[in-house]
Amino acid sequence: MLKVFADRGGTFTDIVAVTNNQAIIDRLSKHPERFLIATLPNQQWIIVYKLLSENPEQYQDAAIQGIRDIMGIASNEPIHNEAIEVVKMGTTVATNALLEKNGDRVVLLITKGFKDALRIGYQNRPNIFARQIILPTILYEQVIEIDERYNANGNELIPINIQQFKSDLQAVYQTGVRSCAIVFMHSDRYPNHEQQIAQVAQKIGFTQISVSHQVSPLMKLVSRGDTTVVDAYLTPILRRYVNQVASQLPGVKLMFMKSDGGLIAAEQFQGKDSILSGPAGGIVGAVQTSKRAGFELVITFDMGGTSTDVAHFKGEYERQLDSEIAGARMRVPVLAINTIAAGGGSVLFFDGSSYRVGPKSAGSNPGPACYRRGGLLAVTDANVMLGKINPQYFPSVFGIDSNLPLDKNIVIQKFTELTQDIQAATLNYCTPEEVAAGFIAIAVENMANAIKKISLQRGYDVSQYVLCCFGGAGGQVACLIADTLGMKKIFLHPYAGVLSAYGMGLADVQAIREGGVEQPLTQALVPKLQQLMEYLETQAKSEIDEALSQVKIIRKANLKYEGTNSTLTVNFADDVVVMRQEFETEHKSRYGFIQLEKILIVESASVEVIQKMDTPEEPLIIRTRSLDETPISVETVRMFTANKWHNAPVYRREDLQPEDSINGPAIVIEKISTIVVEPNWEARLTEHNHLILQHL
Repeated sequence: MLKVFADRGGTFTDIVAVTNNQAIIDRLSKHPERFLIATLPNQQWIIVYKLLSENPEQYQDAAIQGIRDIMGIASNEPIHNEAIEVVKMGTTVATNALLEKNGDRVVLLITKGFKDALRIGYQNRPNIFARQIILPTILYEQVIEIDERYNANGNELIPINIQQFKSDLQAVYQTGVRSCAIVFMHSDRYPNHEQQIAQVAQKIGFTQISVSHQVSPLMKLVSRGDTTVVDAYLTPILRRYVNQVASQLPGVKLMFMKSDGGLIAAEQFQGKDSILSGPAGGIVGAVQTSKRAGFELVITFDMGGTSTDVAHFKGEYERQLDSEIAGARMRVPVLAINTIAAGGGSVLFFDGSSYRVGPKSAGSNPGPACYRRGGLLAVTDANVMLGKINPQYFPSVFGIDSNLPLDKNIVIQKFTELTQDIQAATLNYCTPEEVAAGFIAIAVENMANAIKKISLQRGYDVSQYVLCCFGGAGGQVACLIADTLGMKKIFLHPYAGVLSAYGMGLADVQAIREGGVEQPLTQALVPKLQQLMEYLETQAKSEIDEALSQVKIIRKANLKYEGTNSTLTVNFADDVVVMRQEFETEHKSRYGFIQLEKILIVESASVEVIQKMDTPEEPLIIRTRSLDETPISVETVRMFTANKWHNAPVYRREDLQPEDSINGPAIVIEKISTIVVEPNWEARLTEHNHLILQHL
């Protein structure tokens, strides 16, 4: 039995595998520098493995190569399906295609008179003073206007003339376009015309047909149209990737993570659901591990090399319906993730009067200055300068032959030069370490502001929450961020460095279906809503084909005040008063007021069907030392924090045992990350190998 959970990120592909095969473990144990192995209850093991996402000389696909490396199969041998129980993946393939604008060629079919509706969009100006407006790139290359029309009440004003437009579509097909997006006025309610056109496109030979009433069955032509175009643009690329993976794993059950935090069978995975596939795995991993550790209120904090993702959890996953990703407007439920351009690789510079951090990133090539490739100073370098990252505990994979440690000397030299420039410009005396600490303070402030946006600005008191910290660089700044926000607890899972991949294994299979309503909330509307919910539930269940024994069903309604545009989601109830009360409580918390005289409108309704999956258990570890024996540090290093140098002991995570506690300043070294325990913080290990940091 082998279960594989993989997250294909921009730089690294992380793999977490669960197995009960002793032979695999015996073989991999000989390579402790490459594979991290932990023992689970009932004769099972967890294997953690990382490899570069792009390495064309060595392999075609990182996830498949990772499976081959774990199973010990050469690249030319087939993978036997009976050896693998399931593969669950998250992927950035679609996200990257959207960012780099290299999706498939798309033709847009739209109601006559609305040819430019998606290009014009909402005419909103995010930067009100910009004199040169740069419109987002249009994802479709041709438009065919179709003379058809329903009115808002479902009366057919102009019937479709199939013959008239067939030749236009045929001509587009001859130019090599194989993907089409069909978007008609009011088709979210009256889809008849869209269905007719889709049949014609199918006969002509289009291989990808995205129809708006299936992709996003909600009001608003522009956002529904945009979502449909994105789906037509990305699904073919995704299909090719899914097929390429599936061809290497014949007969293996393959599942993918969707942007809403649920798993789906590979053959049903679509472009519109894939944009946040990787980060969603991280949120699921953070939430599920935090719940197992006994925390119900969680701020997730995922700091990587280029960006930091934060999210808020209070009993259930928070999703948003409208989002804009890489300039494309989407109207599908995605996890509410706030991303900012601040990570370990964010470049530091002084602009003559103030310190700046990011948004430019040093990436992995050339990387920060300490990577020995002539890079610019970055956040990672500031931590090296402050003694929080020590080259002897960092993998020696740098330099021309990829065998040298981080270069501390170049960091000291560059910070010394930068300090001289700052002194000359500002006439203030400062030391290189004070300059480095100043840059870290700005990076921390940027990240803390991202957390405030999803918590304090929406009426939540973060001092009651735990900061679940993961990603390669998170542990270096966790205490500083918690201090800035007044948070008292930080939770670090043993697989924090690969939590996005581990999250794939902790997720459930789920399907969400929505339907537009746009009617006032009255008791008379409730039976209609119940009818709609039953229809949506049947649709959602058809996506989950397993034996539907243990399914959980969640029904929601999206409400708004009449004449406003901002909806809030409440639990569906048979009693209108209950829904109104929940809406008002949430509105008061979010906006600080309620309007009792206003009519409530039900914008849309949604049904989520969740099927519970078998998830790996957390390993239990047993204390072998007596309680009065404290952990022994490997060495003591000099670390600059709180405006002065301290002597900080360094501990290895694997040397710690349950009930051990360490007072800051100290450093805890893991195989895949570094954790800095600041002064006035205490780190304690639990029996589940969870590291809990508590403010003293």
